[in-house]
Amino acid sequence: MRMKYVLSEVLVGLWRNVTMTVAMIITMAVSLTMLGASGLMYKQVGDMKDLYYKNVEVSIFLKTDVTEQQRTDLDAKLKSDPLVKEVLYVNKDEAYKTFKEMYQDAPDLVNAVKPDLLPESFRLKLVNPEQYKNIYDQYQGTEGVDVIVDQSRLLDKIFNVLTAIQNIALAAAVVMAIAALLLVANTIQVAAYSKRREVAVMKLVGASNWFIQAPFVLEAVVAGLIGSLLGLVALIGAKQLLFSGSLKALEGLLSPVQWSDIFLMFPLMAGVGGLISAATAWVTLRFYLRV
Repeated sequence: MRMKYVLSEVLVGLWRNVTMTVAMIITMAVSLTMLGASGLMYKQVGDMKDLYYKNVEVSIFLKTDVTEQQRTDLDAKLKSDPLVKEVLYVNKDEAYKTFKEMYQDAPDLVNAVKPDLLPESFRLKLVNPEQYKNIYDQYQGTEGVDVIVDQSRLLDKIFNVLTAIQNIALAAAVVMAIAALLLVANTIQVAAYSKRREVAVMKLVGASNWFIQAPFVLEAVVAGLIGSLLGLVALIGAKQLLFSGSLKALEGLLSPVQWSDIFLMFPLMAGVGGLISAATAWVTLRFYLRV
């Protein structure tokens, strides 16, 4: 009987302040959507780092006047280096072949470049690509070495931009969450004020504090859960419209967003929405109800 009463009071409370309830749900949905999106972004950037770093190569370009002995000594040194996972030697002809494939849409440029103009090089895969600096310090200045190029320096700049976007999304989610919690507190305060006489009567007949507070707390929890459901719908729509639509052409550059990742965000959003709403409602009641 008590549970039935509490649930009925929750529904009545939500409907009594319907406009504020809707505003609370929408604000909660926006903040939870941004929270889920920032969580997905963190995971995607991590996946992209793993994917890109696996394919990162360090290229050691040789001087045009490198001797056979210098080339052989460098090859042996690289193959015995514990930091180096794989060594591939690229001669001038192979470099020219790669050059033609890369610039096949620019025939004038290809015709202007001769194989002798392209340097020989060693392409390295590292055990840990982030240890590029050690390779650079060790081999820069070695006889026969002209320049050392590492792709991860460019990737670091890209990831710095993505990390900045992550932080902006997370900051926006925090701001929206604060706005949602203030709205929850205001809604609960209004609901508690409108039922102040009923609360006083319940106190007189010996109702416990938790029994009085339960309907208000559950109102906030229901609003938080509905907001998390709307947030999940928004993430699903974003995947369909963006990653499976307009951004589909960038699949080679962006790691795909999996359905499992999106549904994995829902427990997080529901937990944050429900628990924080409940805590906010409880704290508000402690201030505005003498229970």
